[in-house]
Amino acid sequence: MLSHELFHTLHQLSRHLTNKLNEALKPLGLYSAQWSVIYVLKTKGSLTQKELCEYLFVEAPPMTRTIQRLVKQGYVSQIPGKDKREKHIQLTNIALEEYPKWEHIVNTVNHELMKNLPLDSQQELLKLQKSWLNQIL
Repeated sequence: MLSHELFHTLHQLSRHLTNKLNEALKPLGLYSAQWSVIYVLKTKGSLTQKELCEYLFVEAPPMTRTIQRLVKQGYVSQIPGKDKREKHIQLTNIALEEYPKWEHIVNTVNHELMKNLPLDSQQELLKLQKSWLNQIL
């Protein structure tokens, strides 16, 4: 496969998956970017904004906007760090209560998108993605 085809296909797939997830989460007042932050905080615990940016490969300005929206919605809080500029981001109790609903929606979308792939192909796809990502990092 030629590299431009690979990147083009990955970009199309990424956009499609993001749009599907946005459609599913919209009735709950969330978008995929917010879900990504929530998921990382749920799995990794409190992180600084810089750590979130690095982990999710997102630049600071869009991450700041996403965090501000989540603060406004009551889903995350910002705890001052040792440095005045550093803030630790963590999920609130409200987010922890809502998390199972959000996770159910995401799992439903995942299942719907993968339903036509045999289980062994799904597992192989995930294995390849993780391997590739680990090589990049």
